[in-house]
Amino acid sequence: MSSSPLPGDASNDPTTDQSGRFVRQPNGRVRPLSPHLQIWRFHITMWGSILNRFAAGALSVGTVFIGAWLAAAAFGPDAYAWFASIMGSPLGLLIWFGITLAAAYHLTAGIRHLVWDAGSGLTPKAANSLTVVSLVAAGVIAVGFWIVLFATGKVVL
Repeated sequence: MSSSPLPGDASNDPTTDQSGRFVRQPNGRVRPLSPHLQIWRFHITMWGSILNRFAAGALSVGTVFIGAWLAAAAFGPDAYAWFASIMGSPLGLLIWFGITLAAAYHLTAGIRHLVWDAGSGLTPKAANSLTVVSLVAAGVIAVGFWIVLFATGKVVL
C-alpha cells in the first residue's frame, strides 16, 4: 500500500499539489499529510488509548518507587522506617494510589484489547462501550483495593 501517485498520473503529483494534502520534509521528500489533522473527531476510544499510554508511563515511574522500597528494606530497619514514613504520608499514599490506578487501568485496557484482538466489540458503539467499561472498572478496582487496605488496617493515615 503506497500513497505515492501512479506513474503518469498528473492529478496526484505531490510536487505540484495545491490542496495541502502533501508536505515537503526537511530532507526534500514529499509525504502525504496525516489525515487525522483534517478528518478525525476526538472520541472516547482515543481517550482510552491516550490513558493507556499514560498508564504505562506511570507504571514505569512507579517501578522506581517499588525499587526504592526494596532498596530501603535491604538497607535495614532505619532506612525502611524513613522510606515508610515518607511513602505513608498523604502525598506518598496518593502516589501509591496513582500507581494502583495506573495498574488497574492498564489491566482493564489490556483485557479490552484482547476482546478486540478476538474480533469482538469492533463496531463504534461496542468499542466506545468497552472503553467506558474499562475506565469505570479500573476506578472500581483501584478504589476497592484501597478500601480493603484501609478497612483491614494495612494502611492508616
